[in-house]
Amino acid sequence: MSKLPASIKIGHHVVIENEVVIGENVVIGDHTVIMNGTQLGDNVEIGANCVLGIQPGGNNRMRKTQNGAHKLIIGSGTKIGHLVSIYSGTVLSDKAFVGDHASIRENVSIGRETVVGRAAIVELNTTIGDNCTIQTLAYITGDTVLEDRVFIGPCVSMSNDKYMGAKEYTLKGPHIKEDAKIGNNASLLPGVTVGEKTIVGAGAVVTKDTGDQKVVAGVPARRIRSYY
Repeated sequence: MSKLPASIKIGHHVVIENEVVIGENVVIGDHTVIMNGTQLGDNVEIGANCVLGIQPGGNNRMRKTQNGAHKLIIGSGTKIGHLVSIYSGTVLSDKAFVGDHASIRENVSIGRETVVGRAAIVELNTTIGDNCTIQTLAYITGDTVLEDRVFIGPCVSMSNDKYMGAKEYTLKGPHIKEDAKIGNNASLLPGVTVGEKTIVGAGAVVTKDTGDQKVVAGVPARRIRSYY
């Protein structure tokens, strides 16, 4: 059985599995499931109908992750909305925010005070820095790096498989450097690097590296001007 502090506030029909560690002043909404081994810091707030600490599954065609006994760790002061699913082996740093209906896969690292918006999806093996903003319905593919203070607009899409499963390929998502901003509905192809302080216009398709401090737009994305 998990030991629960006296300061916890638990909604109706909450399930807390074994070896869960919960800090002080945690709030857990109705019908939420906290799965085995999950760790919650102090002052964490979790909405209703969430599932936290999911062990990854799949079939023989899907790649396997070696997260084994790794736990989901949620830092102090983090707020999680309703109907959120987060997998084991992932770490959310202090004061992060995860909006309603979002999904975060295994082996993901999310930095301090980063926002993952409503219904956004973050796939496995992804690293997201501090103070990032990922807006509504954005898709962050697996094997992606977002450095600090990156802004991802609504409905941005990324990919990590250059050959779309047609042949063997080391999966690699985009690398988005510090202070870059990606406009809504932009698409980023596998392995591209978006440079520091670069702005990608709405609806752009980024097919190659942008360089630093640029403004790019169009299909395919081309440099419009330097930022400074």
